[in-house]
Amino acid sequence: MKRKISDYIVLAVKGVCMGAADVIPGVSGGTIAFLTGIYAELINSIKSINGAALKKLLSFDIAGFWRSINGNFLISVFAGILISVFSLAKLMQYLLVHHPVEVWSFFFGLIVASAIYVLREVDKWKLSYVISAVFGIAAAAWICMVTPGETTDALWFVFVSGMIAICAMILPGISGSFILLLMGKYAFIMKALTDFDIPVIVVFGLGALIGIIAFSHFLSWLLSRFYMQTICVLSGFMIGSLIKVWPWKQVLGDGFDRPVLPSVYEMETGNSSELAYAVLFGVIGVALVFTIELVVKYMKSHKS
Repeated sequence: MKRKISDYIVLAVKGVCMGAADVIPGVSGGTIAFLTGIYAELINSIKSINGAALKKLLSFDIAGFWRSINGNFLISVFAGILISVFSLAKLMQYLLVHHPVEVWSFFFGLIVASAIYVLREVDKWKLSYVISAVFGIAAAAWICMVTPGETTDALWFVFVSGMIAICAMILPGISGSFILLLMGKYAFIMKALTDFDIPVIVVFGLGALIGIIAFSHFLSWLLSRFYMQTICVLSGFMIGSLIKVWPWKQVLGDGFDRPVLPSVYEMETGNSSELAYAVLFGVIGVALVFTIELVVKYMKSHKS
């Protein structure tokens, strides 16, 4: 496909939107790619980074390698993603420290709306869909309850976190930041990006690179063969994860915490539960997802 410079600028802007989505837990970069019409090309381009392409690279056929992986497309999209991630990381780090209840409430609303958005794809419920959704809810709830709020900062775990979190980039319905939240590494990675912690960024990036190449073929196969079941598992996973992003938590020690009522939080911590603000930001989170949906529908209708 022959593209003009303006086309690559548009691709970069779409990448910026994907990056912004993946910085915020609950909104999927994969969903944004799907809505903006680059999802199929993104999957196929990532899948093209295979043995045949690497053989061209090792034989110094740089031009052939670049064409085979659709390099101009990939670099445009991922440049936009990186710009967005680095520019928003500092803001998210500040908000998590100074306005935690409001931020977690906003995330809570985003994830609720995202789960509803994804589940609306199910036209007619079947037993396999119900089982898939229940499995997703149970699995995420269990992970949230047994995974400590703080996990090891060792580079090997940072590498694994990058491998797993990047899979969300090519999965509509679940964000990379959401995965990092479950693994207890969201705040840590945001701080690394803000502080330009090069070792952490490089190791995380290597994990992400290997992860997205290794899993792209499997995820493509899974979505093509068991699309609805996969969607139900993902939506269930988001619903079960609401335990993790509940705004009011009681710290139990050793990095573990549990959700509590606002009144209990206020009594035990001595901090205001900020209930009114929490509700407000939760509603804003829900509204944001559905506003994006309406805007995309409007753009599609006028384009056609």
